[in-house]
Amino acid sequence: MKPKKESRKPVKPPSKHLLQQLAQTPETLFANAFRNQYGAICFRRKNGDREVEILVITSRDTGRWIVPKGWPIKGKEPHEAAATEAWEEAGVRGKVRKTPIGRYTYLKELEGGKVVPCVVEMFQVEVKEVGSQFKERGQRVVDWVSPDEAARRVREVELKSLLVNFKPQD
Repeated sequence: MKPKKESRKPVKPPSKHLLQQLAQTPETLFANAFRNQYGAICFRRKNGDREVEILVITSRDTGRWIVPKGWPIKGKEPHEAAATEAWEEAGVRGKVRKTPIGRYTYLKELEGGKVVPCVVEMFQVEVKEVGSQFKERGQRVVDWVSPDEAARRVREVELKSLLVNFKPQD
């Protein structure tokens, strides 16, 4: 079952292109350590378990395609934080693998235009429940697509690689 697409709010233009901003102040990029985030590759099986579909969502601010991810959560293990992000951002729950299946890096633009480098540890979530009432409902578009299509939609090269090569692990 494919969830109904929600309308999203207008896309706010970025303050500056991130690469332009970094070119003007390269010393600030690595002034601090990379920040950690935890993300989820949420999937469901189809066609007798031979194929998988991957969940992609839009970001709240720019509307670009991403996967659920977020900052560490006090009192939660990394895989639990990834599962929490999947529920809050996309309304999905399921069986979470406790060890990461990969990681990717990206540049996060914070409020005020500051850019910080982030490393996102990714955990697989085999979706067993799709909810209709969740924290960020109406703020994002949710879609189920093939691994190839998921890789086409996201911007980060390392994440593209994780998605296109994704095979569920037991």
